[in-house]
Amino acid sequence: MSDRRGLLIILSSPSGAGKSTLSKRLREWDPTIEFSVSATTRAPRPGEVDGQDYYFVTEAEFKRMVRDGEMLEHAHVFGNFYGTPRAPVEKAIAAGSDVLFDIDWQGAQQIANSPLNLHTLSVFLLPPSIEELRRRLVSRGQDPDEVIARRMQKSWDEISHWGGYDYVLINEKIDETEECLKAVVTAARLRRSQQPALTDHVRALQSQFEELA
Repeated sequence: MSDRRGLLIILSSPSGAGKSTLSKRLREWDPTIEFSVSATTRAPRPGEVDGQDYYFVTEAEFKRMVRDGEMLEHAHVFGNFYGTPRAPVEKAIAAGSDVLFDIDWQGAQQIANSPLNLHTLSVFLLPPSIEELRRRLVSRGQDPDEVIARRMQKSWDEISHWGGYDYVLINEKIDETEECLKAVVTAARLRRSQQPALTDHVRALQSQFEELA
């Protein structure tokens, strides 16, 4: 058994609030953090690799995985299904590896209601303003105007679930937000629930104390 249990690090935000950038920076800070690879029914984008960026599956296969309890969480977003296969996450946590999740509030809520909630750290990112949120979406140059409009319409619904997270960070300056995120992760790793060896250590201290008595 590892000296500590791994964390499920959930990072959520409306599109454009900095989630992808902070996920990348967190893994650069600690390369041992694994990125959770989701399964999805959407088509691959240029450059995406199956099994690395996503597991690209058919809708029928996705629904079978959900039915058979193979998904830790799943959601229907913008016409496609997304979900996290359960087995790789449980294996990583038991081995003491942290797993980073880039998921929405629906997925976060499902994990919060699962047995793995004890080992979960959830963080929600807020934009400094709605105007800035739209500016970031446009500046990315990844989506047509109609997709940006849909993302903006969905943003308030996502933001309204901020109260369900352990920590909420306003991402005004990315460098400052990054430092706050790293501090939160460092603290969460020191929770009693993440240190399975503590009980044996305390017992050893008790034995040593009794020998001195």
